[in-house]
Amino acid sequence: MSTPRRSFLKTTAAASAAASLTAAAAPAAKLRAAHQEDVIRVGVIGCGGRGSGAVGDAINAAREAGTSPVKLVAMADVFEDHLKNKHDALKRQFGDQIDVPEDARHVGFDGYKKVLEHDLDYVIIATPPGFRPDHFSAAVDKGVHIFCEKPVATDAPGVRKFLAAVEKSKEKSLKVGVGLQRHHQGSYLAVADKIREGAIGDIIAMKVYWNSGGVWDPRKNRDQVSGEMEYQMRNWYYYCWLCGDQICEQHIHNLDVGNWWAGIKANGSEPVFPVVARGMGGREVRTDKKYGNIFDHTACQFEFADGTQMISEGRHQPGCWNSVSEIAHGTKGTLSTQGRTRIFHLEKKDDGSYGEKIDWAYRSRGDKSPYVQEHIDLQAAMREGNDYNEGYYGGMSTMTAILGRMACYSGKELTMEDALNNGRQLFPYDQELSWDAKPPVLPGDNGYYEVPTPGVTNVLS
Repeated sequence: MSTPRRSFLKTTAAASAAASLTAAAAPAAKLRAAHQEDVIRVGVIGCGGRGSGAVGDAINAAREAGTSPVKLVAMADVFEDHLKNKHDALKRQFGDQIDVPEDARHVGFDGYKKVLEHDLDYVIIATPPGFRPDHFSAAVDKGVHIFCEKPVATDAPGVRKFLAAVEKSKEKSLKVGVGLQRHHQGSYLAVADKIREGAIGDIIAMKVYWNSGGVWDPRKNRDQVSGEMEYQMRNWYYYCWLCGDQICEQHIHNLDVGNWWAGIKANGSEPVFPVVARGMGGREVRTDKKYGNIFDHTACQFEFADGTQMISEGRHQPGCWNSVSEIAHGTKGTLSTQGRTRIFHLEKKDDGSYGEKIDWAYRSRGDKSPYVQEHIDLQAAMREGNDYNEGYYGGMSTMTAILGRMACYSGKELTMEDALNNGRQLFPYDQELSWDAKPPVLPGDNGYYEVPTPGVTNVLS
């Protein structure tokens, strides 16, 4: 597996080798409940839309696979209203498969610890991204199988913490799924096979996009909250320490696909990661103080060790050209997931213009939702005791997005090695969080937050 990081991975490479020996010597951890109670017991940490959606996907995965049913038995969220609303909605939808008594509903910043005290087969981690390194590490320490949403962190120290926990999870033969669902999607799996077969030749360059009109507007104003911490937590998407910015929170999907395809070119299977990035970005549309301290557009050039280029665009601006897709230009043709997933080459028409000549197009064969399929695959590995751990590429695709953000915020060329080992800490990992605590970013006297300035902002420690 190719990697650009040296000093950090000198220790984790040795740990990985030791973990492989440990895993080979010990029987793989299997799903406890499927053999004892014929039910899969799940807890969820973070009860927003993503957490409740993942619970539904886990339940539907067992239904569609015709295997042991899933029961939700424990929940945690910092907001009592989130927890209650999502519990009640899930109960209406899934009935007895939502079996969470009052004493298994945990509210507060330490609620995740209480969920992990329950008898679980696996836990879903779907809190805002900044919390995920701590929550993932705690779940590994408890020896629980894990489904962790992406991105897995918002800063380089968080990625390092996550990757260290991934090595521990391998030692314990824990199964780890990460919510980069394209790895479980029929069209993307077919595309990977086509690249591996040489259908487009050698990849020369890639283009990846998450350009859209944006996500939800801030949900609460200052008159509706208890203080600054609750204000930022309610509106978490707009604060980099919690969200990681759009390039990390959404565009990671497309960057991850580029890493996947680059890995097929390099070694046939394992993703590889850029060694350097250059970028630009800023705020042109979402300039109101309610939009916190993130950008509304980024543009990056990533470069892999073999010279392959990946051009990236991420944008939250209404009324513009939108695309959530990936393109790979090869020596024999072009692969595109824009609209219809296809491979084509350009052919000159009689009028002198050029048009697409389709060489291959993906035809669905009743594919399951990739959001459900990733839980089917995780649950199958848990039952059968197979090796299953998506933590490393989940962590490094997160770091790819963070590298891009750092390049855009600073306007500097940055290496992956320097960014991973020396990137500034954003999330207060060592701080006891509470509603009275001060968040790591605060507004000025005018109510505006400091927004990064390319050419000025320092992103390295």
